[in-house]
Amino acid sequence: MTGTTAESELDLTLRRFKAEAKYNTVTTPRYRCRYFVWGSGPPLLFIHGLTDRAISFVRPMARLVDRFTCIGFDLAEGSGDGARIGAYRHRHHVEDLIFLLDHLSYDCVNLLGSSYGSTIALRALGTYPKRFLRCILQGGFARRPLHWYERGPARATRFWPGRLREVPGRSVVLARLDGPQFAGAPPDVYSFFLNCTESTPIRALTRRALVLDRLDLRLWLPDILQPVLLLGGDDDRIVPMSCETALESGLPNVRRVVIVRCGHYPQYTHPGQMTDAIASFLLP
Repeated sequence: MTGTTAESELDLTLRRFKAEAKYNTVTTPRYRCRYFVWGSGPPLLFIHGLTDRAISFVRPMARLVDRFTCIGFDLAEGSGDGARIGAYRHRHHVEDLIFLLDHLSYDCVNLLGSSYGSTIALRALGTYPKRFLRCILQGGFARRPLHWYERGPARATRFWPGRLREVPGRSVVLARLDGPQFAGAPPDVYSFFLNCTESTPIRALTRRALVLDRLDLRLWLPDILQPVLLLGGDDDRIVPMSCETALESGLPNVRRVVIVRCGHYPQYTHPGQMTDAIASFLLP
């Protein structure tokens, strides 16, 4: 579709989301958690990645809301939400997730964790097994220590103010690292990705990254008995395939779907394939 007045598929999806989704805020013991609920049917809760936002899942959600109640929430970030990000621990993500579910009166839900969110999902499955039916781990891992060239900058910037949009050279780095993974997507999808990630506070990103550097959930895997779907791209340049292999060998009840010619962000670039995999797993 061309022309100055034509709306893209993403524009139409965002318009539908704004018209139908219900936004609200709940105050957990640690922060003011902004969340939304969209759709009808069995509940499916999404956990976003390191620098992302809950709305990043809007394209696959739009394909699911006729069959599922999609729930998204923004992780604590310490800027405007009241979180003391320096004292926020990985387990607090799970405790706040459970607080949100109690607030929404959901006893048991399906779960999707993306990248960093996959570690929260794994911890939730292991800590509160009765609260979750099935789980999708997209770009997931139980252990992903930082490389030396990631660890140094993370330590140096963990007290920096501001947001990622203010980091010098960020657009150049992302164009080299993430740009190729969006090669087959419409141009406005890459712009949407940048918009979703640029508002993350620098301190939130670096402290989450340093948490990952020490985190190891591999010993938890044998005790996670819920059915788990590993969903990843064959061209993921963020999380090595070895991380998914470790999950596949450690989880007792697991299956794996690889999206061809896909990077780390199928929620942006391959929403159709992602939706098909989710639906066939949750509604076999």
